[in-house]
This record gives sequence, C-alpha cells and structure tokens, in this order.
Amino acid sequence: MILFLLVIPAVAPAQELEQVVDALEATYGKMTDLRADFKQVARNKSLGQDVEAEGTVYLKKGGKMRWEYKSPSPQQIVSDGTHLWVYTPELNQVNKGDAPKALAGPAGSFLQGLGKVREQFSVRFLNPANKTDGSVLDLTPKKPAPLLTRLVLTLDPKENYVVRRAVLYDQLQNTVTMSFNRVAVNSGLSDTLFAFTPPKGTAVVPLDIR
Repeated sequence: MILFLLVIPAVAPAQELEQVVDALEATYGKMTDLRADFKQVARNKSLGQDVEAEGTVYLKKGGKMRWEYKSPSPQQIVSDGTHLWVYTPELNQVNKGDAPKALAGPAGSFLQGLGKVREQFSVRFLNPANKTDGSVLDLTPKKPAPLLTRLVLTLDPKENYVVRRAVLYDQLQNTVTMSFNRVAVNSGLSDTLFAFTPPKGTAVVPLDIR
C-alpha cells in the first residue's frame, strides 16, 4: 500500500506535462502568422553586463520573419524564406545571407518551431516539484548548438499557451531574455512585410554564417 501511494504522485506530473506540451504544439502548429511587441535583455555572464532592447516581431509560415528593433538603436532583421537581411542604419550597411542556412536549427527562430517542440527538444517543467507552476517549461535541444543549449519558456494558459517569456542560454551561459506582449495570432500578415530592398547607397555585405 505504501509503495502504491509513492508511485501515484510520480505519474501525475508526467501526464500534466504531456497536456501542456500538447497545448503548446497545437497552438503553434495551427499558427500561420504572429505579431508581438517584445522587450529583450541580453546578459553577458563573464562581463556581468546587460544590454536592453525592444521592438516588434512579425512571423509567418514559410520561414518569413521581421524583427524591428527600435532601441537602443534601430535595426531590422528580415527574411522572406529565401534571403535574410540584417539592416543597421547607423552603419549604413546591410548583411545578406541564405535564410534556410542562417535559420537552421532551433536557435534560428525558436518561435516558429514550437509546433513540433518534441522533435527538437527534451521537455520538463522548470520546477517539477511545484505542481501549481505548470506554465514554465525547461527545454534542452536534442542537438545542442553553440547559440542554444537551453530554452526556458513561460506560457500563458489563459491565451492558448502562447509564449509570454523566453530565456535562451548559449554554451557560455550567456542569456537572452525576451518578453512578448500584445500578441496577435493569425491576423493575416501581408507578404510585403517580409520583403526588403536595401536603401540607395547602403553597403551590402555577405552575412557571415558559421
């Protein structure tokens, strides 16, 4: 009888985890496009320095994305699914590369891969002992890359488990924390959002993809 009581609590959290992951995959699997405002904090662990940024992100199936940084300085990162552009007005420069290669793997655009999260990650609750906190997932890539060795997601159960906060860890334990607000899903974003033409006089430099 004692053994039976010890076994039951161990089974229940696993079932709850499966339900949360199912809900996450269902939401992002049905997603054709997404728009959200974001705030970003990049922390360099060795230097103990934080760099804050904010802007708006647009995503669409087919590898299309547009990250518009408004601060600390304007920058645009745009992909039409074929080409990737990184435009930095202060430098009067555009870096151009191959989008599929640049965005390959979970580090490239993690939000777009959450419809099949089990394929790329091992998943657990961040704090398995706290059964009331079932909205924070701790993900470990099945194929870790230098830019992504861990991903912690805070989900919103009241809004179909959309991601409200993401913390990305690299191999040096530096982190990028992103918070998302005003999330709009399947609003019918136009493909023109994901087209980019370098402004006249802008230097176009090949993007160094490692």
